[in-house]
This record gives sequence, C-alpha cells and structure tokens, in this order.
Amino acid sequence: MPTLHVLSDSPFTDASLSSCLRLLGDADGLLLCGDAVYALQADTEQLQALELIPDTIQLYALEEDVEARSIDTPARAKVIGYPEFVRLSMQFAKVNSWL
Repeated sequence: MPTLHVLSDSPFTDASLSSCLRLLGDADGLLLCGDAVYALQADTEQLQALELIPDTIQLYALEEDVEARSIDTPARAKVIGYPEFVRLSMQFAKVNSWL
C-alpha cells in the first residue's frame, strides 16, 4: 500500500529518518517538514542517504520550512507548499507521520 511518510524532527537529534529509510517501499513518498529539512543540507550523511533511495520514491520538502531554515534543496527533492501537501495526503493510500 503506497504510503506518504512525513518526517518533522531533526535528523541530527532523532533516529526517525534512518528508521523510515529502512521501511520505504518502492511506491512510497517521503515528505520532510519542520526540522527534518535539515537532512537536505549539503555534505551530510543524511543527504547522502536520501540520494540513495530509489527514483521510484518521491522526495518532497515543505517550502515554508526550507525557506525558514535557508536550506538549498538538492534537485532530488521537490519543494511543495501546503496545498500540494494536502493533495499528496489524498493521493497516497496511507499517511504515516513519524513522531
């Protein structure tokens, strides 16, 4: 069942990102919001791990959080706003918020 995984905690203080990456299915999506967008920082192990996920898994980052933290997003991540987040939530069969 295709799942949208939503991460909001910093990958530097929480293990949710690494746990989530192990469970991603080929048809899943991954949305980074809040402090989780720090995983997109250049030259980090977190970004390297994200760049290794299969191309079939869509990677998204919430625009408001990326801008608030002045993160330069890599080409692999699609920056979206809240309306697109709502559409994604309806597009996937399931939404899993990692707390």
